[in-house]
Amino acid sequence: MHTDEKDGKKILVCTVGSTVLHYDARCIDDLYSMLKQAGDWIELGGADEQKPAKDGTVESWGRSEANPVGGWYGLKKGLRGRFGIYIPPLMEELGLCELEHNAKNNRMRAK
Repeated sequence: MHTDEKDGKKILVCTVGSTVLHYDARCIDDLYSMLKQAGDWIELGGADEQKPAKDGTVESWGRSEANPVGGWYGLKKGLRGRFGIYIPPLMEELGLCELEHNAKNNRMRAK
């Protein structure tokens, strides 16, 4: 994962095999603020764009009209999902959150 610029906007570029996903880079600060405000563990709930996200998860927040960008942080139509899978490990590496590493149903919270 790395940052780049596209159409004058700072983006995160996430390469998984031959698939390249783009996310609005402000998602890191916005998600961190949401986690701080929540004050507790939140389930990740990753899902592809074509599948519904479980309510109350990081994934559902990353698509919600109620988040600071008013919708998807994913920028490539058809590949906008998986926010709850790819952004939390980056935030953990940056020291912004604690992240569970179980077989499934992982959660995160702000540090």
